[in-house]
Amino acid sequence: MKLAALILPFALLATSAQAANTECLSDKYSQYVDASLTWYEELIAITVKKDPNLESVGDWFLKSRKHHFELNRAAVDFYLKNDPSKVKTNQSIESWLQLDQKEIKSLSMNDDALGKVAKITFDDRQAPPHKQNYELRSAFADILSHPKEIDAPLKAYNKTITQISDISCK
Repeated sequence: MKLAALILPFALLATSAQAANTECLSDKYSQYVDASLTWYEELIAITVKKDPNLESVGDWFLKSRKHHFELNRAAVDFYLKNDPSKVKTNQSIESWLQLDQKEIKSLSMNDDALGKVAKITFDDRQAPPHKQNYELRSAFADILSHPKEIDAPLKAYNKTITQISDISCK
């Protein structure tokens, strides 16, 4: 009985520490998602300001990016709690989760919260591209080849990613 009384607090402490680490990692990834979405919003805003005819395709592109990142956020949360080996926290945060199309399709068949988010992303990827997709990609290439046009949002994104990467979860 005395042994059990000694072991139980240590077991609870370890469980509590693991939960705190999981929460920290989840929050860290969530911050990465938010920073990435902000970057895409700013890139689209710059692109549309330069060519207002790309507003519709920009909205379409941003919507699919949001779906993609929200799936990744939900998947990281799920896997950190249920299968941590799927989240490569020893790599750069951009590489923590690599879901291929087959995995997304499989997840999309589940009738849970993660499955519903995966279904939206899977459907996005199966849908035909926007008729102006090529024009948008060309505009991105043009903007990205002129760093002065994206200097402020890119520096802000890089600074935020550096700050997020410096978060240490233990």
